[in-house]
Amino acid sequence: MINKKVNSVQEALQGIEDNMTIMLGGFGLCGIPENSIAELVKKGTTGLTCISNNAGVDDFGLGLLLQKRQIKKMISSYVGENAEFERQMLSGELEVELTPQGTLAEKCRAAQAGIPAFFTPAGYGTEVAEGKETREFNGKMHVMELAYKADFSIVKAWKGDEAGNLIFKGTARNFNACMAGAAKITVAEVEELLPVGSLDPNQIHIPGIMVQRIFQGEKFEKRIEQRTTRKK
Repeated sequence: MINKKVNSVQEALQGIEDNMTIMLGGFGLCGIPENSIAELVKKGTTGLTCISNNAGVDDFGLGLLLQKRQIKKMISSYVGENAEFERQMLSGELEVELTPQGTLAEKCRAAQAGIPAFFTPAGYGTEVAEGKETREFNGKMHVMELAYKADFSIVKAWKGDEAGNLIFKGTARNFNACMAGAAKITVAEVEELLPVGSLDPNQIHIPGIMVQRIFQGEKFEKRIEQRTTRKK
C-alpha cells in the first residue's frame, strides 16, 4: 500500500511557488484547510490564482492571503462577507472571475474526471457567456465551459488514512469532494489521520488515488461566519 502521509504542513505544501493556480476547498468558513492557508501566509507566496467558492472573511481563511496581497486573481462564485475582497475587486487591485456556483463546482469535477469541457445553460445571454462557444441542445442554448487547470488542490477532510482515503463530515463536504484529484497535486488536511484499514470502505467519499499528500492538521478554529440566534 502506498503511504501518502507527510509529517507537516510545510512538507505537504512543498513545490508551491509564486504565480501558481491553487484550488482550495470549503464554503465560507466551513471545511476550509486552515493549517494550509496559514502556511501559505507564512511562506509569503505571491501572484496566486485561487479557485474557491469565496474568500472567507476579512481576518480568516483566504481573507488572510488577501490582506497580504498574495492573491493576484480570485476565481469564485461569491464575494461573500469579505469587505477586503470587495474593496480590492472594486478598486481593480484584484482580478476577479465570478462564475455561477454550479458551474464552478462542475469545472472542478470535470477536471477531476479528466473531462476537458462541458455544456451548461447557466450564464447563457449574460456576461458569463462572452467569448465562449454556445450550442443548442433540445431547443435550449448552452455555453461551453472548460475544466479548470490547477497546479495544486488543497482540501480539508474530517478523517483520512495514510493511503489518502478521505471522509468528509456534513456540509464540510461542499467543494472539497469535487476538488480532490482535480489538480496536478492534491494535498489533504485532515482532523484525524488513521492507519490504513481503519476506515469503513463503505463510508469513504474520496479514494486515495485522488490524493498525493495527506497530513493531520491541528488547532482547528472552525469559526462561524454568520452567527444567528433565536430571540427569546
